[in-house]
Formats: sequence, C-alpha cells, structure tokens
Amino acid sequence: MSLERKDIISAKQFSREELEYILNWAIKIENDKGNYAKSMQGTIMATLFYEPSTRTRLSFESAMHRLGGTVIGFSSSSVSSVKKGETLADTIRTVAHYSDLIVLRHNNDGAATFAARCTEIPVINAGSGSGEHPTQSLLDLLTIQQECGKIDGLNIGLIGDLKFGRTVHSLTYLLANYDINLFLISPHSLKMQNRVMDYIQGKGNVKIKETTNFIEALPKLDVIYMTRIQKERFPDPEEYESVKDTFKFEKEYLDLLKPNAKIMHPLPRVNEISSQVDDSPHAIYFKQTYYGLMMRKAIIGLVMGVFK
Repeated sequence: MSLERKDIISAKQFSREELEYILNWAIKIENDKGNYAKSMQGTIMATLFYEPSTRTRLSFESAMHRLGGTVIGFSSSSVSSVKKGETLADTIRTVAHYSDLIVLRHNNDGAATFAARCTEIPVINAGSGSGEHPTQSLLDLLTIQQECGKIDGLNIGLIGDLKFGRTVHSLTYLLANYDINLFLISPHSLKMQNRVMDYIQGKGNVKIKETTNFIEALPKLDVIYMTRIQKERFPDPEEYESVKDTFKFEKEYLDLLKPNAKIMHPLPRVNEISSQVDDSPHAIYFKQTYYGLMMRKAIIGLVMGVFK
C-alpha cells in the first residue's frame, strides 16, 4: 500500500485499510521521533493559506520542520500576488517550481481539486470552502482511536453547524468505514448536507440518528464533537444571529456524561464550550491539537514516499 505522490483532496478517497495504515504510521513515528527527525531533509513544502488558520498551518509547518524539511508559503492572500489579481492556477503552477509538496487552504469549494489538476506535485487539501477538511478528520480519527481505545461500537455525536462545517463533512466520510452509531445534532437549518448523508447511507456501516435535542443526546455519547456556528459561511447575517448560540456545552452538563466520554472540538471555539469545562478529564480538544502534529507528520512522509 502506498500514498506516494498522491493528492489528499477528500476523506472519501480512503478505504478502511488505508486509514488503519495511516493511523499506524502516525503512532509509529511518534514512538520513535529521533529515527525520523531528518527523514524529510532536502524537501520543501509550500503552505498556501488563502484563509486564516492557526492550528492547521502551524501543525503542518511544525511537522515538516520536525521531520527535517523546509517550509515556504503565505498565511494570507493579502500578502501574496493574489492581491494583485493572480489566479489560483498561476499561483499553483509557479509555486510548484519552488517546492515538492503544496498544502492549500482556500475559501472556495473545489479549490484543492482544481489546484491538483494544475500541477504534478502532490496537493493536500487543508480546508476548501464549506466542503472538506480531510487532514482534520484524519487527526480526529486518530484522537478517537487513541483516547477511546477503539472506533467500532462507539456512539459519536457531531454537534453544531453540520451544513457548512467542512470538518464534520470529512469526519462523517471517514466514520462511514466503521460500525458506529452516529448522532447528528444541529438546528434544523444547519442539518447535514444531502450529499454527505447519501454517501454515508450508501456505505451501510453506520446507524444514524438526527436530532435537535442536544441535552437529551449527551448521556448516550462516547464522543461529543462540538463545532462552532461559522459566521463567515452565512450569506444572511440574520440567519446566523438566529442560530449562533443554539448549543453551548456548560460545566453542569459534565454530570450528564458517561464516565469515559470525550469532548472534542476542531477549534477555534467561540462560545460553544464554556472555558470552565477545560480542566475536565472529559475535555481532550487541546490534546487533539497534538494528534494533529502526529497525523500531519505521517501524511507528509507518506505522500512524499519517505515512509514505506
């Protein structure tokens, strides 16, 4: 099995066998960091971020540095030739001459797919509009496996903005490879998109329950995956105002949880999880960011053909 020279565009591209292969590599590298510290020496990664990012961009860059490689790129379209009107195609074709791998975040759905067609070097989708964020879902899967000890058999709740949330779209695609109970918890106006529902129902592994009742679902869940209501995705400001505070995990809700339940969040959070929850053993969203570093090390090395 090999991911060498392959683009990572969608979580739908992975089979269960491939997912287990990637997860195992993330753990293998973590357990022997010194052995892999120079594995990407001489390799240049370009991070092209047209949208703001903290965790995704910095974890990719940190992963590359910790593997001995080099990073170039930009963190905002306002500091690149995009501001002068340069097209995405021209930017990709140019940067491909300076680097061995491109990590792209863009505000338009389908941007990563388009970018991959413009170059022969691998392209990794680091978030594309309201479509997908496959590497976030891979690190989420790693987090669930390591913190819960398994994935099959779990009750997993995705909570918040399921319509525009690219993280939950990609995670749902990955979870379709496992035998789980999936609770989709959102305001009616932010229900999971039909294209995602059609995909997961077509796979046949997952039992799905859709609900708007956040509190009622909490005692049943092994994983509580909170997401923010994304103001920037709403075409109508009034619609955002009507749903922005629908779900907020308060400290008193901790008493409703199973003893080993885990609270996750792709971050950034706004007000959907009270800061009073942060010290709870249930809260693992900051540990989740470290799993992001582990996963992105594995992805970089596998795509570049260094880890075999």
